[in-house]
Amino acid sequence: MTVYLIRHGQDDDQIRGGWSKSPLTQSGRDEVHQLGQKFKELQIDHLFTSDLPRTLETTAILKEYQPGISITIDSRLREMNNGLLAGMPNETAEKLYPNLYFRTLDWTGKYPEGESPELFYHRIINVWEALTNNLDESICLVTHGGVINIILHHINKKSYSNKKSAYKIPTASLTKIELRSGSHETFFCDSHH
Repeated sequence: MTVYLIRHGQDDDQIRGGWSKSPLTQSGRDEVHQLGQKFKELQIDHLFTSDLPRTLETTAILKEYQPGISITIDSRLREMNNGLLAGMPNETAEKLYPNLYFRTLDWTGKYPEGESPELFYHRIINVWEALTNNLDESICLVTHGGVINIILHHINKKSYSNKKSAYKIPTASLTKIELRSGSHETFFCDSHH
């Protein structure tokens, strides 16, 4: 069956993301509406979304293009838990936690009051397996760049590390995965070209 992965629209890049409660920017809303033109053509039986505001807002916009779609909110689809840094202005984060980024963490090192890359990785693999095991319908996951990266590493059998990423996942992009063949392709809005 087919799984569609959608990254939320653009949010505020002046703050740390992760579990931030930041909404979409106007540009983010515009690019999700642009993606909606493609989304309305898709045959999707069920949509699962992260419960963070930027994914819920993305999902609400996409629902305008497929009003009858069935939606489940699933907190396991959240981005990495960056603990105390979630939503913190970049300038403040740099002062309080100099050089603390996802890529600078050790594999088992945690953000203050947050997750480690290892815990994040296993959370996403577990939810992916739970949602796609014995799947007999087409589903869509509205989630985050870090989540999509882990899934793509997993289905392509690439080793995963928080130190570097094999996949660039723009905001408001759509990745189509054919589970039986393991192939995937990504659709980007024109704003990304």
